[in-house]
Amino acid sequence: MTKYLLPLLLLASLPTRAQNRPANRPNIIFILADDLGYGDVGVNGQKLIKTPNIDRLAREGMQFTQFYAGTSVCAPSRASLLTGKHTGHTYIRGNKEVQPEGQQPIADSVTTVAELLQQAGYTTAAFGKWGLGPVGSEGDPNRQGFDRFYGYNCQALAHRYYPDHLWNNSQKIVLAGNEHLRKASEYAPDLIQKQALSFLDGRDGKQPFFLFLPYTLPHAELIAPDDSLLAYYKGKFPEKPYKGADYGADAKTGGYTSQTYPRATFAAMVARLDVYVGQVMAKLKERGLDQNTLVIFTSDNGPHTEGGADPTFFASGGNLRGVKRDLYEGGIREPFFARWPGAIQSGTKSNFIGAFWDLLPTFTQLAGAKTPTTIDGISFVPTLTGRGVQKKHDFLYWEFHENGGRQAVRQGNWKAVRLQAISNPTGPVELYDLSKDPAEAHNVAAQYPDKAKELGRLMDQSHVESPIFPFAKQ
Repeated sequence: MTKYLLPLLLLASLPTRAQNRPANRPNIIFILADDLGYGDVGVNGQKLIKTPNIDRLAREGMQFTQFYAGTSVCAPSRASLLTGKHTGHTYIRGNKEVQPEGQQPIADSVTTVAELLQQAGYTTAAFGKWGLGPVGSEGDPNRQGFDRFYGYNCQALAHRYYPDHLWNNSQKIVLAGNEHLRKASEYAPDLIQKQALSFLDGRDGKQPFFLFLPYTLPHAELIAPDDSLLAYYKGKFPEKPYKGADYGADAKTGGYTSQTYPRATFAAMVARLDVYVGQVMAKLKERGLDQNTLVIFTSDNGPHTEGGADPTFFASGGNLRGVKRDLYEGGIREPFFARWPGAIQSGTKSNFIGAFWDLLPTFTQLAGAKTPTTIDGISFVPTLTGRGVQKKHDFLYWEFHENGGRQAVRQGNWKAVRLQAISNPTGPVELYDLSKDPAEAHNVAAQYPDKAKELGRLMDQSHVESPIFPFAKQ
């Protein structure tokens, strides 16, 4: 085990509406796992992987059973949570590479939650994977509201856990021990975690902070340091070795490394993520920040199938249909837990139907910051605190720009999914009653044609065409 780990089992900017600034504004920590499924944590039914720290966070706070990501892949899902808009309105709606390193940048005209909290007096920082604009572009995290960034700027580079460099704001940090993928000695997630904990060490409680932790674990490439975490899981599962693109003399940037123990390694990576969560919680107590810090844990989309991963074996989707890139429940419904001692009642569950675009107005309300009026999100502070009347969504909408284009709408217990939306934008939808069929096994569109047509119309109304990410057939 490395020295950084604990033991295993331990928006459009205007117009805006001003809000009264609370006297004792909470610190906010938002922990975002990468490709972690709804069922990959113990409190949601995981039987094969131990996640004691995440489970404890959930038990000491509120568990949300029906909370959704922005969509089913990285960049647009993150854009949704940062801007308060669903993917029919967000500026970033897909994973689009730009050269020499990075993704399509968020525009200057877009206002992020980090900018709003920064303007309200919060210290802001992000440690992990960005993927929303190269260093120096308008999408650079330092230009989108973050005082400090350390980690992967480019999500393509983040396919490798032993990269040849990371970024500290605009400074390129060369990882000499990895030698352009020829060697694998400096594990990037541990380096990033060390910086995140150092940031917390610098907090004294006098100025509130917003800490965004978009961890890469357990995304895609299955590889982890050969320490006690991996040793614990080796031999516990039958294995089918995966042949990939290895580190070494002929290493390439793309692809994922070969793995003899893909299931044990995946389990060890989830366990390592759990250790990181435990370290953050321990550091908050050590610094005397625990009582006035809201900590939220979730994932950016459903479980992946790349690099030898086996979400079926682990029941990663929690018996929900679909994986990453699907708009069925397994691709977008996420583990979502919130802890804030004294404000959130411990041991509670909520069936509030929310999504990533609700985070911006929630955080700005807690911070007494300005909240844009032209967003899709609603604050769920009343649900968190048990005070006030909780507003509800009329419906939620998602779109996905790969695999022929996909759309989905949830309205109450009804869920509609449209496939091949690019070639057939007004095509028929599948319809499911989630109250009776959470696994979306029975399409009832033929039984309820009027409801299917109604949700199809909501899809049509919710999508606004983007010149950068066109959804119409080209």
